[in-house]
Amino acid sequence: MTNLLNRSARQWCLVGSAFCIAMLAFALVLQYGFGLEPCPLCTFQRVAVLAALVPLIVGALHNPRGWGGSVYGLLALIGAGAGIFLAGRHVWLQHLPADQVPSCGPGLDYMMDVLPLKSVIATVLSSSGECAEIEGSFLGISLPGWTLLGFVVLALMTLGLIISAISRQRSTAHSR
Repeated sequence: MTNLLNRSARQWCLVGSAFCIAMLAFALVLQYGFGLEPCPLCTFQRVAVLAALVPLIVGALHNPRGWGGSVYGLLALIGAGAGIFLAGRHVWLQHLPADQVPSCGPGLDYMMDVLPLKSVIATVLSSSGECAEIEGSFLGISLPGWTLLGFVVLALMTLGLIISAISRQRSTAHSR
């Protein structure tokens, strides 16, 4: 475990970036290769992956020393946390009894055209009946369930980056 935490910020960021890119690539394969159109919550989950990916890529390019890695890790953790929330909501919607599923809202493209962003987010999170449909599963777990697991793994990677950066900073401070 200690050896794992001795990885550089660049190494953590590269692994996290590769994981985010793999998540996005898989989503695109499902969409364009298998014709599974993303529902509004799926689209928001992709945005959460991008929100985690950006600080990880910048961190990989920067390769910060000391506490800088924890800043990139915290920023990526915010994206991963948003993804956990969104994917968790998606899984929850899929497990509701049919009579409790909220009504379907208008399409995301239409909402983005006519509503302010705050209203779009509120509408997607409150009335996403189309997101309750299970369009695919693997090993008995729906696609949003796998996405939730992916976000948890991503959050653990970002926590590893944060802990590693703090550990390196402490060891540097003690050696002075």
